[in-house]
Amino acid sequence: MCGIVGYIGEQDATSILVEGLNKLEYRGYDSAGVALYDQGEINVVKKVGKLDELEDLVEEEQPQGQVGIGHTRWATHGKPSTPNSHPHQSNNQEFVVVHNGIIENYAEIKKELKEKGYNFASETDTEVIPNLIEEYYEDDLETTVRKIVDRLDGSYALAVMSKAEPDKLVAVRQDSPLIVGLGDGENFIGSDIPAILKHTDEVYILDDGEMAVITADAVELSTTDGEAVEKDIFEVDWDPGMAEKSGYDHFMLKEIHEQPETVRRCITGRLNEADVHLDDVSLTAEQLEQYNKVYVVACGTAYNAGLVGKYAIENLARVPVEVDVASEFRYRDPIVDENTLVVVVSQSGETADTLAAVREAQDKGARVIGICNVVGSSIPREADDVIYIHAGPEIAVASTKAYIGMITVFYMLAIYFARKKDLLADEESKQLIKDMKALPDQIAGIIDNSEEKIKDLAAEYAQNENAFFIGRSVDNAVVQEGALKLKEISYIHAESYPAGELKHGTLALVEEGVPVIALATQPSVKEKTLSNVKEVKARGGVVTGVVFGGEEELEDLDYRFEIPETSEVLTSILSVVPLQLLAYYVAVERGCDVDQPRNLAKSVTVE
Repeated sequence: MCGIVGYIGEQDATSILVEGLNKLEYRGYDSAGVALYDQGEINVVKKVGKLDELEDLVEEEQPQGQVGIGHTRWATHGKPSTPNSHPHQSNNQEFVVVHNGIIENYAEIKKELKEKGYNFASETDTEVIPNLIEEYYEDDLETTVRKIVDRLDGSYALAVMSKAEPDKLVAVRQDSPLIVGLGDGENFIGSDIPAILKHTDEVYILDDGEMAVITADAVELSTTDGEAVEKDIFEVDWDPGMAEKSGYDHFMLKEIHEQPETVRRCITGRLNEADVHLDDVSLTAEQLEQYNKVYVVACGTAYNAGLVGKYAIENLARVPVEVDVASEFRYRDPIVDENTLVVVVSQSGETADTLAAVREAQDKGARVIGICNVVGSSIPREADDVIYIHAGPEIAVASTKAYIGMITVFYMLAIYFARKKDLLADEESKQLIKDMKALPDQIAGIIDNSEEKIKDLAAEYAQNENAFFIGRSVDNAVVQEGALKLKEISYIHAESYPAGELKHGTLALVEEGVPVIALATQPSVKEKTLSNVKEVKARGGVVTGVVFGGEEELEDLDYRFEIPETSEVLTSILSVVPLQLLAYYVAVERGCDVDQPRNLAKSVTVE
């Protein structure tokens, strides 16, 4: 949510800022703006709406400069509007700020500044920051920023520029991600790597309580208390082309098609004939025996991946697993101690509630394993162990390939635990690993064989305003993700239910023509699921099934999408693919903004 980009050097900053903001669209936003220093003045251009509206305004006003900052805003304090858009200026127009996060004590500061005669043009919490800088400024921007952040409570990533010291930018991080990109005679600021990836693959990743003073030729790092910081340069291994659409209509469709390669990268070097090797996890058999419970903590799609992880770990490693929403876990005083293993999952590694859950668990003595996509982000740095999913940049707000990567990691983790605990025989482990190695080609086959059929089905389903998903066992975990995908990008009201719960209320919602998507990939409960399908059909529901190929006994299905045979515990990674494609094509049919659904953000870095 929200995006920051900054530039200082010898190039035209305008084009670099706008280009960087385009790369951050996936984070979610409702307005955008840029500020550029030129010949003693700072020109601010901002506009509510999409970036193309800002680009039109930039084209009209032609702001110039070789130093600038830009921002895409996702509304928190104050409705989406041009006055509430970033950047924000001080009353004397000497100082300009962009800000991601929330200033919790802004009302108190705003009241204080108003009493001193300051006026405010917006409803935002951010506007107190440039005015605080004006109030405290005494000929040294770096020192002033140190003073004002000491006044701020909450989360923030800040980029600050001034007319008084136009040869520098100041960046500060506290609980909201921020990076500094390193160039030759130029340097960059970004809230995420894609914003600056075209220009540099060398970055400093700021930690909480750190700031950077950035000129065209140098970057000085320190804490907000003034202590110098030595930090290794992080080299980004993403190809810039990975953050492009590459001919696809949407990033989401591209990322669905990238899933075979995502799984291939995720398992490469980690599977041998019978064992899983996780280089960044160092648990012994004795330690695993010590843990009497595993918590999986995550939000949204990552939470749904955790539900699959629960089935895999309990099935193979025989330890109880509880899956918890991070925003609930952190506030309910969970029963966690040194005998608890906590697995936290986040694509970005910066999800605010999940990051807080890491700290909560560690404070109670638990060991934390992080499952994450973005190398060097906060959760991997703070967790005791980390497993990267290696999905590459995921741009669409609705996660697909990261979800596939997450559940792939959970499968490996479950096998790793089971082998360490001597609960999985060699032959069974060999078969699971053999089946895992076959998954990339199987996913590709599902996409090739079902995509055109799903396009046709989407045209019918797009006319509905309600849809229901049912499944049993691990299928119930997968349908939760299927329903989430459909609702978040098509705006159809979609709900998932354990199939066995139909008679406990859900059937009241099934009537003639209502679409119901049923997963039946678990042999142990297939007949039970078939009975539930018959109940839906008896009430006029239109049933689409995801089943193994050749199961003709499921004749009650109106539509069917087949997945290839695999180990029963691994089916989730295959069965979710038709659900992703269905959500995508239904959203396209309804004319929705697939990559940037309304009110949603890719990286939720505030509560």
